[in-house]
Amino acid sequence: MATLEAERPWFRHYPAHVPRSLKFTTAPLQSILARAAQEHPAHTATIFFGARLSYARLDELAWRFANALRGLGLGKGDRLGLFLPNCPQYIICYYGALRAGCTVVPFNPRYKAAEIERQLTDSEAKALVSLDILFEEVGRALEKVKLKHVIVTHMLDYLPPLLRPFARLKGIKRPRYANTLELEGLLREASPSPFDVAISPEEDVAVLLYTGGTTGTPKGAMLTHHNLLYNAAQANAWGNVKPASDATLAVLPFFHSYGMTVCMNSPIMTANTMILLPRFEPKEVLKAINKYRPALFPGVPAMYIALLNHPEIRKYDLRSVRLCLSGAAPLPVEVAKRWSEATGGMIVEGYGLTETSPVTHANPTDDLSKVKFGSIGLPLPDTDAKIVDPEDSSRELGPREVGELAIRGPQVMKGYWKRPEESEQALRQGWLLTGDLAYMDEDGYFYIVDRKKDMINVGGLKALPREIEEVLYQHPAVKMAAVVGSRDERLGEVPKAYVVLKEGFEGKVTKEEIISFCRERLAGYKVPRDVEFRRELPLTLVGKVLRRVLREEELEGKGPSA
Repeated sequence: MATLEAERPWFRHYPAHVPRSLKFTTAPLQSILARAAQEHPAHTATIFFGARLSYARLDELAWRFANALRGLGLGKGDRLGLFLPNCPQYIICYYGALRAGCTVVPFNPRYKAAEIERQLTDSEAKALVSLDILFEEVGRALEKVKLKHVIVTHMLDYLPPLLRPFARLKGIKRPRYANTLELEGLLREASPSPFDVAISPEEDVAVLLYTGGTTGTPKGAMLTHHNLLYNAAQANAWGNVKPASDATLAVLPFFHSYGMTVCMNSPIMTANTMILLPRFEPKEVLKAINKYRPALFPGVPAMYIALLNHPEIRKYDLRSVRLCLSGAAPLPVEVAKRWSEATGGMIVEGYGLTETSPVTHANPTDDLSKVKFGSIGLPLPDTDAKIVDPEDSSRELGPREVGELAIRGPQVMKGYWKRPEESEQALRQGWLLTGDLAYMDEDGYFYIVDRKKDMINVGGLKALPREIEEVLYQHPAVKMAAVVGSRDERLGEVPKAYVVLKEGFEGKVTKEEIISFCRERLAGYKVPRDVEFRRELPLTLVGKVLRRVLREEELEGKGPSA
């Protein structure tokens, strides 16, 4: 035991309720919906603007969609695209596709025609399900890529009957499109009878999830049934989730690995209620927490920042939320402290990647004294992590030495779709090289320092954007901040800060003041040479700052200023 804890010091700090290994028999991912419906048929599976679906009804609709797909000629290994926001149809189609043996290909609903075309082509999808109000971009993409079937669904179909007239007044109608199938018609006509498809959980790909959009051309991570099932179980074990009682606020988008696992698969595994919101609007989130009393609110730093700065936050009762998990982007220490002070809820930072289904690390959830702010926490059960030399991944580094984070575990992807060379570069002897610079302390807590690609080389000295951003967030006027490298004739590149000010501070804070604030807290080469104030920063739909966009604008010498 002593040897095991010497090799994996994080075990000493595990929450009391978390086992070191889950040791469960793997199965196809879709099995969790069948079990939830069998054990808790009447329990509410989803709440969508007040409309509720029970687990029995969700199970029936997923089987109807599976039979509809089989009737359309789709089956084992065929790719089905989902171009949908968070709504009941997403879950119905996701699990129905898995039951038919298909591989699900999620699409970002913000994608434009060229991006849709590229992902349809790369994934070799045979069919796509789209929301009607998003279909314009899909239609443009279909001018260049042909699909076997296009299925359209309508938001009105799953709104409460009393809200449908008001939705129509707002312009949400039921347009018809040529050469498309109606989801509701397919579900009505299809059989709800189960059927068997042979699935090898550890080999068959359940979801082809595209990643890399913030740093380069997206590539498809092949996530198996085993990857996703295991990660849902790991997340539930870590959060000590209570079956059929802990509702989850599902505002993180399901097309993103974080939302897919923590807001959809994990709640279904425990037959818990998902409160679905199709997009993040601070007031709607506050209202939903106040009304539906979720226990779990997985989010990202940008969400917590927006809620903390909402002028009406004190009007709503947020005390039902016992656990907030922050992921997808670094959680600034000051934001975490402010959230805990403002709400009383426990907020812990975690970590993951699309390639790991995604969760690999999290801070303890049983005791605030075990949480280390600024750390991504401890590896989850059955997950190993280490720090290796960025130039020689065979050389492991010691405590507090900065290197590249490497991860091994049941949630690590099978590889990249149609990219064997990139798969070999990322997966080395069972370990995934994450591309993130990090270190581990003596207690086994891990700390992300920055992305390898985001390091700023200031005359040979390495400045890390996240370290500078942490200082910027300490300034009382700063709402959001991002740092990238800016070209410099003498030093090669220097840090430049992009800052969004809190309401009431616009025009009252100068860039010289921000630079001076940083100079008092950072080594000279890390201090931003310039500060650009903006009304907003470019974000992914899940709330991650797109540093790539800022770098491109900086190289081109343009960009919107506040």
